[in-house]
Amino acid sequence: MKTKKTSEKGSKRSLLKSLGPGFLLAGAAIGVSHLVQSTRAGADYGFILVWALVLACVTKYPFMEFGPRYAAATGNHLITGYKKLGVFPYWAFIVFTVGTMFIIQAAVTIVTAGLAERLFNFGWSPFTWSLVITIFCISLLLIGKYPGLDKSMKIIVSFLTIATLAAVVMAFGAGTVTKTLETPTPSLWTTASIGFIIAFMGWMPIPLDASVWHSIWTREKAKQTKHRPSIKEAFTDFNIGYLAASLIGLLFLTLGALVMFGSGTSFSSNSVEFSSQLVALYGKTLGSWSTPIISIAAFIALLSTTLTVTDAFPRVISEILNPENKQPKVENKKWKDYKIGIFVIPILSLCILFFLSGSFIFLIDFATGLSFLSAPFLAWFNYKLVTGSHLKKEDQPSPAYRKFSLFCFAVLVIFTLVYLYYILFM
Repeated sequence: MKTKKTSEKGSKRSLLKSLGPGFLLAGAAIGVSHLVQSTRAGADYGFILVWALVLACVTKYPFMEFGPRYAAATGNHLITGYKKLGVFPYWAFIVFTVGTMFIIQAAVTIVTAGLAERLFNFGWSPFTWSLVITIFCISLLLIGKYPGLDKSMKIIVSFLTIATLAAVVMAFGAGTVTKTLETPTPSLWTTASIGFIIAFMGWMPIPLDASVWHSIWTREKAKQTKHRPSIKEAFTDFNIGYLAASLIGLLFLTLGALVMFGSGTSFSSNSVEFSSQLVALYGKTLGSWSTPIISIAAFIALLSTTLTVTDAFPRVISEILNPENKQPKVENKKWKDYKIGIFVIPILSLCILFFLSGSFIFLIDFATGLSFLSAPFLAWFNYKLVTGSHLKKEDQPSPAYRKFSLFCFAVLVIFTLVYLYYILFM
């Protein structure tokens, strides 16, 4: 007969087996949206945009959580669910993914490359650094496979949280709070401010298509550990990752407000140059001894995103090419397609950086726009999957949680309509 203590130990071991996909989600989230957008929000507006960060994280929460919920309840990922919903959800997701993946891969890689040169000062060009970083990510993923990615991201996210928190504590210790609070905040009703707030909230903490990545990672984790997580375990793992990503976003906004707001510096719209300004201003405010801490934190933030994105897109493509089937032949085919994708997608992204650098801003705007437009669709698809006949009643959200989800969906729709109005008429 099992004792209560034995049962608790078994429960803890079971939970530990389930932890991992949430850290990958955090690693994917903590990138340009955090280092650049969150810091810039604090740098340009002080603490006044904390509400925007919190609102963005809260309204995306249920639809992101539905990914691991569906995977834990069914043993499948969301792509399989979209196919069951019908032709439109399935092909809409494919269009959204293919339309953005090369540009997103290129964007996170080039910003990571710029920070790498800022940190190591080897005199290499951004393209050379992009190539080196790409080779590093591919090598780590092919040699370590999913377990290697899982372990790496637990270390990276834990270190990044500690380093960013230490940086914020140092900023508070430097006595910058009074200066920040006394500096007049700019108007939020200008065209530039509205445009920035839209972009800031749209990418914070991560676009909604990452819910699909999370569902795939949850399934892959279960396959590696031979333990299919319960809804409760998947929920706990998700909360750790999502809350970590949200907290670090708030920390970077705080850094921008304490160190950069009211500094009189004109901040660059270029992500790499802005990151360099952040590092330089931090050293100027607190002393040169603090520069390595923020430099490493910034580089690790972008490297974590590049690494998880390099893994996520090939996994998505391999799952699209090989519909859900657990036969050994199909699993082997998925691994082969993953290995092809892990080379093809970064190579085409590097080609974009090399040949289309002059049009890169246009491409980024296109990818950003597509992500904005996809959010309400993916949110609704996810909601239909976890509230319909695809899940048992006991695995579905409670009535109160459904109402909360529908409220969040309404906010996402309004947000998207405001974005369209801004693009078309402002």
